[in-house]
Amino acid sequence: MDNTRLFLFIALSFVSLMLWDAWQRDYHTPETVAAEPGAAAQPTDTPQIDIDAPSAPPPGATPDVPTPQRPLTFEPLTTATGDVVTVHTDVLELNINLLGGGISRASLTQYPVELDEPDNHFALLDNIPGRLFIHQGGLKGTGDAPDHRARYVAEAEHYELSPGQDEITVTLRWAAGEALDVLKRYTLRRGSYLVDVDYVVTNNGTEIWNGRGYEQLQREKPESKRGLIYTFTGAALSTPEKRYQKYDYDDLEDTPLNVDVEGGWVGVLEHYFVSALLPTPANSSHFYSLILDDTRYAVGFWGPPMSLSPGDSGAFHSSVYIGPKLHEVLRDIAPGLELTVDFGVLWFIAKPLFVALDFIHKLTGNWGIAIIIITLSLKLLFYPLSAAGYRSMAKMRKVQPRMMAMKERYGGDRTRMNQAMMELYKEEKINPLGGCLPILIQIPVFISLYWVLLESVEMRQAPFGLWIHDLSAKDPLYILPLIMGVSMWIQQKLNPAPMDPVQQKVMQVLPFAFTIFFMFFPSGLVLYWVVNNILSIAQQWHITRSIESAEKS
Repeated sequence: MDNTRLFLFIALSFVSLMLWDAWQRDYHTPETVAAEPGAAAQPTDTPQIDIDAPSAPPPGATPDVPTPQRPLTFEPLTTATGDVVTVHTDVLELNINLLGGGISRASLTQYPVELDEPDNHFALLDNIPGRLFIHQGGLKGTGDAPDHRARYVAEAEHYELSPGQDEITVTLRWAAGEALDVLKRYTLRRGSYLVDVDYVVTNNGTEIWNGRGYEQLQREKPESKRGLIYTFTGAALSTPEKRYQKYDYDDLEDTPLNVDVEGGWVGVLEHYFVSALLPTPANSSHFYSLILDDTRYAVGFWGPPMSLSPGDSGAFHSSVYIGPKLHEVLRDIAPGLELTVDFGVLWFIAKPLFVALDFIHKLTGNWGIAIIIITLSLKLLFYPLSAAGYRSMAKMRKVQPRMMAMKERYGGDRTRMNQAMMELYKEEKINPLGGCLPILIQIPVFISLYWVLLESVEMRQAPFGLWIHDLSAKDPLYILPLIMGVSMWIQQKLNPAPMDPVQQKVMQVLPFAFTIFFMFFPSGLVLYWVVNNILSIAQQWHITRSIESAEKS
């Protein structure tokens, strides 16, 4: 099997992968996330239109916590001067809205939107039309308590991490109720995308206060993306039983989250970035989801119930991660959070590839050079298999005139033709399938590297050199795809030509077709394939020359 047919296998593999992925998104129903045995189900008659908070306490709440009598309707969060507290660290810029005390905007200072605009930071959370993605939280219980529409007051309007300072704490206060005093604190640390959220509740009344805290992420439904390159945007839930499961908008509508778990986390994913809510691992939390309307949904959790006697104080603690999908960072924050770096069904190949690439990058400081080195390493690793395939093709090329003569001799008698070819293979010691194994190995490696380049935020806007400023984006000048097309054409000349005239014409068109095909791929992937082709050409030329020299001598 000649090397050119590898591209046909790759095309078929990609088409099959995309069809399977589309089928999964359209028809697959995830496992139902049910409450623990014996727990009461969420009310099914509670209207969910225009409700952006859980409308009733979750299963297991204390009986004394009443259901709120009025729905909480969605209103655009105000951004008037004095209503927003700004917080700056070395990696995060947050806007905390005093109406509700939630995070209405979070910009990542290390990740610009575009390379040529370094000061225009990517906003993972935001509150603008078409990009609603906000953090909310609050308390619910007996009597008045601050939900995510309550108004807080702050000690200052601006907080900034000073040089030499390791962390800052932003304190908000709610004291609108006669019996309850609540402090809400955000703690941010240098170099960290993890934000601690704490409520300190003091019961100044004369009655026992029963309640619990909740945190949630509200997001606008993303636009449908059905192009060649698809990346998941939606919710994810992790529990000790199921470490990582994804849910898109339709999944949440069909099977809402409704489960009591000790540990775990819930979040919202998009390409390269994740926001995740992390309750205290030792506590039992209730994870839920809400479909607010045709464009918005929310995922969140309730904390454990709390009961405070008059004069007592208590605390609710959780954390929220707002940042990039950095594998090493996420792995240390919560079990299963690193799985948001989704390398697809071939993760067992992709993950070692990424580890190797990351190691080489730390030595060289350039992801493009790391790709070249890993390509060379893979070529050396599979050299014996590739050499066997190229020897088989070289022998096939040698006997091709005899095969053409057989075709003319036997005409349309395919049975006799096949018998004669098998005898020829046996005589010349040719394995007609000798080139298949290297191809079968290269296809999963190619697809795995595709997902590594597509999913690794480390390669987002990573430069290589010259005109390649972003290895995760397509080549802006299409030079690499053109080089790839030329290398593919050269490989065709080294391989034995198909005897079927139709196949010959198809093979002649393939370099042009795949040049266009690769124009839309990440330039890092095209770089891998160009280097792989050049090394294959050199290896095949060397083996062919060696066989020809051995025959002449």
